Amino acid sequence: MSELLASLLVLAGFVVGALAVMVVRGHAENRRRPATVDETDTTALPHGVASVLAVLPSSAVVLDHEDRVLRASSAARAFGLVKGDRMMAAELLALARKVRRDGEIRESEIEVAGHKFGQEATTFAVRVAPLGSHGQVLVLAEDQTERRRVEAVRRDFVANVSHELKTPVGALSLLAETIQDAADDPEAVTRFAGRMQHEAARLNYLVQDLITLSRIQGGEPIPTPGPVPVDEVIHEAIDRCNTKAAAKDITLVAGGTEGLRVWGDDELLVTALRNLIDNAVAYSPDHTRVVVSTRPAGEAVEVSVSDQGIGIPESAQERIFERFFRVDAARSRATGGTGLGLAIVKHVSVAHGGEVSVWSKEGSGSTFTLRLPAFGGTAIAVPPSSTTNPLEAAK
Repeated sequence: MSELLASLLVLAGFVVGALAVMVVRGHAENRRRPATVDETDTTALPHGVASVLAVLPSSAVVLDHEDRVLRASSAARAFGLVKGDRMMAAELLALARKVRRDGEIRESEIEVAGHKFGQEATTFAVRVAPLGSHGQVLVLAEDQTERRRVEAVRRDFVANVSHELKTPVGALSLLAETIQDAADDPEAVTRFAGRMQHEAARLNYLVQDLITLSRIQGGEPIPTPGPVPVDEVIHEAIDRCNTKAAAKDITLVAGGTEGLRVWGDDELLVTALRNLIDNAVAYSPDHTRVVVSTRPAGEAVEVSVSDQGIGIPESAQERIFERFFRVDAARSRATGGTGLGLAIVKHVSVAHGGEVSVWSKEGSGSTFTLRLPAFGGTAIAVPPSSTTNPLEAAK
């Protein structure tokens, strides 16, 4: 009897132990198993929302019924819209509360001050919508700062073009009326007709510069790139500027390393260099020299245009490559410039994978340098194919 009792006690201990192990294992499994979303939990995101927010390009924020941030994209935090679990933009909070109150989707455009010292304000296109049935709100904010900047540049460009076109067009109209009134005075007709030709030429230069600038700053690739002999580009550019230089008795001189080649478009490069030489002639005193020089610079070729002109103030040197920017507007118009020459030079250099720089000192002249990638990757001088050296021909 005692042996049977002992056996029963052993069996009972085994069963209790087995049940204990099952309970412990079940508890561990429950801890490892992901919790299911409680439909009454007002802080849980609806199924799939988190995955969608993760791939949105906009700054995205989800607020709960107490305006706490449940989810925020890295962009939202980077812009300073969210800090911790709080929305920092008061205008966005106000929009979110209105949407939560009436359930209507709202769109707006807001400006948020930079959250770091010296940081510019950021403009956002905002869309706020209800999310789920527990007072949650989705806020999407798209950065519009660059678009606004481009629009401002476009408006300024249109205004500047209108202003520049108005001057020669108005002058032509006035001169035409004057010639009509002076029909019986051949000398006056001749004089005014000459002025009309001058204004018509100015208008033609402006239109041509606008076409060139529009083509190269549109991001279009160079149509037919190829090896371009730098000597020929310099010779052609000097030839196109000889008439203006001769009118002021300015000598155009070419020198430096001969036989260099760059990769690109010869006509665009001639246009860029012609603009640099034209500027040098326009802002140089009579009876001076303008020097065009070339030299190899590792994997690049440098073409410099130096003058003995009035120089450029240091405060203006950072802006001279902007469209229509003029250091001295009155003097620029007197020289017949369009205000687009240096902008064209800059865009031509960028289109060729190069750059343009300037050294200048008031009263001591200026030197503009085009740095362009050498053909073949290294600036190697190639012997001229004929007995006539374009550089010598230009002297």
